[in-house]
Amino acid sequence: MALIKQKKLWIGIVAVFVVLVVFGAAMMGSIVGAKPKNLPVAIVVLDQQVGLPTGESLAVGEKIREKLLSNNQAPIVWKVVGSESEVRAGLDHREYYGALVLPADLSSGMLSLASPDPKPATVKIITNEGANTQASSAVKQMLGAAMKGVSLELSTQLLGLMSQQSEQITVGAAKALLSPIIIEEETVHAVGINNASGNAPGMLTQIQWIGSLVAGLMLFIISKEVAAKGTRRWVVILSQIGVGLVLIMAVSGFLVWMASSWYGMELTHAVDTWLFLWLAGSAFFLIQSSLLNWIGLPAMGILVLLMFFSMPVLNIAPEFLTQATQDWLYSWVPLKFVAVGLREVMYFGGFKTGSMNVEVLWGISVFFLIVLVASGVKKGRTQDVATAATTVNPVS
Repeated sequence: MALIKQKKLWIGIVAVFVVLVVFGAAMMGSIVGAKPKNLPVAIVVLDQQVGLPTGESLAVGEKIREKLLSNNQAPIVWKVVGSESEVRAGLDHREYYGALVLPADLSSGMLSLASPDPKPATVKIITNEGANTQASSAVKQMLGAAMKGVSLELSTQLLGLMSQQSEQITVGAAKALLSPIIIEEETVHAVGINNASGNAPGMLTQIQWIGSLVAGLMLFIISKEVAAKGTRRWVVILSQIGVGLVLIMAVSGFLVWMASSWYGMELTHAVDTWLFLWLAGSAFFLIQSSLLNWIGLPAMGILVLLMFFSMPVLNIAPEFLTQATQDWLYSWVPLKFVAVGLREVMYFGGFKTGSMNVEVLWGISVFFLIVLVASGVKKGRTQDVATAATTVNPVS
């Protein structure tokens, strides 16, 4: 009974539920119930219409295009493109998660099914795996299902057309009617071996954040002790920055080597990945060190929460997130720029492909470098020094 009467017990119980609410929102709130919407997919119609014996024309490609574009139930935003080369350029620039290519001989191939020598046409489904594995898989499944439905509908129509011409159907034509459209699947920008099903960029981003945080915390504590012994604060801060950036360079290289050598991660652009991780880790270190230098150890709470709120959304395509999550979280968290930039570097051609995210990270780095240097005007607090010393040399 004495325990129940303790005020600290009830404060602790409330704290437990507050922690559950906060971390529940961080880990589940942004992704539970996530559904795809407005997935950009390209369609190119190269099909040439052909004449029928009745005098009418057959344009299968245009019919498929109209059918797909009129379907408002599918979570797809169709982008009509003029050529396959234009489609592939868009895939290279991460504009589409997939594409549907309707060939020039689609109508003639369908019409040939009613002849003694049927030659079914091939429809190509291209998925952009590197853009996002989850989104590209969803697009592949939806396009495959849509084409199977179209194929069945065309089989029925052709069967009716053939029955008007003759009551007998050849064996070859009957077999061709079972699969009037052949679906060819192609994957571009494949994620490679041991890349966590395409989630390696998000995973490396999280590890880099934690590594930078440990390095930043260690240098903050040591810098506090050095400053407490009388060393000029400006000298301490500049040393903290210099040592930190060099340490992050080594940490980034070790992370790339560890992922490749220990865990067999296929890295087509290993050097570019290291350089980007070095830039990303430097941005992380400067953010973390700035908050620690200005706020002190309580900044760790902010940094940990930022990591936990960011982790669930790093590997999810933005089209799967709610609008609120996109606007209030995904659009600004620094980990997102790193994860997206790493995806471009690792799967789309190296460092040069992540130019926009590189610029953002450079901007973040310069801004927080200024903030960190400006902390030199802040007088060290006795409480921070004591706390830091206790952390390094705990009383046994």
